[in-house]
Amino acid sequence: MSPSLSIFWFRQDLRILDNPALTAAAARGRVLPVYILDEAHPGPWRLGGASRWWLHRSLQALNQALDNQLWIFAGDPLTVIRELISRHGADAVYWNRCYEPWQRDRDRDIKQTLREQDVAVSSYNGSLLWEPWEVLKADGTPYRVFTPFFTKGCLQGPAPRSPESRPPELQLLPCTQSKQRIEELALLPTVDWYRVMATQWQPGETGAAQRLESFLETGLDQYRKGRDYPALEAVSRLSPHLHWGEISPNQVWHRIRQETLSRGLEEKGEHYLRELGWREFSYSLLYHFPELPRRNLQQKFDAFPWRNDAESLRAWSSGMTGYPIVDAGMRELWQTGYMHNRVRMIVASFLVKNLMIHWHQGEEWFWDCLLDADLANNSASWQWVAGCGADAAPYFRIFNPVTQGQKFDPEGHYVRRFIPEIAALPDRHLHDPSAAPEPVLTAAGIELDSTYPRAIVDLKDSRNRALEAFQSLSGKQGFAD
Repeated sequence: MSPSLSIFWFRQDLRILDNPALTAAAARGRVLPVYILDEAHPGPWRLGGASRWWLHRSLQALNQALDNQLWIFAGDPLTVIRELISRHGADAVYWNRCYEPWQRDRDRDIKQTLREQDVAVSSYNGSLLWEPWEVLKADGTPYRVFTPFFTKGCLQGPAPRSPESRPPELQLLPCTQSKQRIEELALLPTVDWYRVMATQWQPGETGAAQRLESFLETGLDQYRKGRDYPALEAVSRLSPHLHWGEISPNQVWHRIRQETLSRGLEEKGEHYLRELGWREFSYSLLYHFPELPRRNLQQKFDAFPWRNDAESLRAWSSGMTGYPIVDAGMRELWQTGYMHNRVRMIVASFLVKNLMIHWHQGEEWFWDCLLDADLANNSASWQWVAGCGADAAPYFRIFNPVTQGQKFDPEGHYVRRFIPEIAALPDRHLHDPSAAPEPVLTAAGIELDSTYPRAIVDLKDSRNRALEAFQSLSGKQGFAD
């Protein structure tokens, strides 16, 4: 009698270490590892361009780690899995849970259908430190404010599980497909706009592990400051690896704890672990409020008078607003698929408050351009900046891009890296070229609206306009439940 064969379905867990569902499948017997590109169920959340590039490279790395035994398909997952069951005699399917609404609905239907056909289906938590349904207030309702969510809901509950090692015996069903199957998914865009990304990132489990160790060695000491100063190399840049599950949050959590305890850096480590807590909070919001990506959690914002301004949106998305810290951030995003945390808040505030363009527009651009495009984080973060989400920043908190640039990029290293056409400006004028005297501009080789755009909006006027719009919401209905 042949040993049992289980299908293991890779999704957003593209790793071998600390992969609970893979470990469980391997303990049962032979494993058929499969990745299925599902382009139908996501709807508007179909993978963006940057995510597709990352997935292509990550699948290549995973396939290599599996000795080229990764089965690759595109299509409806239920159809693919049922065909594999019929062809190879598999009698069990394993996967790690995903939490996006469309994936939850799809997975529920698949699980029900397979179980009705006497196929065992098991799912595990391989993506979060705590399950969203386990972190609730005393009355059983979800938290809507981050600090009590993290300090009371998370930290006072069970500690995150320890990471698992590689399955001791991984008996893979030999793959009979062509080795070109990943290329046949056509994940790469026809224009190689991702060429800069390829020089800065190493998708895959090995790249994730190296990124973590590099952060521990060179970034952790400066993290508390570095998360605000974009020119410093002091952030982990682990977000794409975490999104694709090339490293688990449990691996990161326990490695940070281990390293900081051994070096007496517990306080600095806690600041980073708190950021992992924000990731958990975003997933909790998405789980309990599945309309988070489209619907204002603060319902009064449904009446907000957003502006339809295609020209300003194009200027913002292409990094041509005339405000260098905003433009540097948008160019960093386009060139590298990434943007520093502080700058993300600045560019988002500028779009939704100074330009009064709907946060949906920004969310959609980020979705296409970010390597770490994550439905929970992206949606919760945009709602936070816009003031319409849970635990949102007050709407009257409007980031001034000039003073933000002067404070967090005082020597202009970040701006000059991404906007070389204004690099010759002296520091005192670098963050507001439109206000620089004409002789200073001429000496720097700058002609406004020619070599660099004049500011597309007046900061004071646009701030007042946004505040007046917010005041018009007075008395409207509040939080969505």
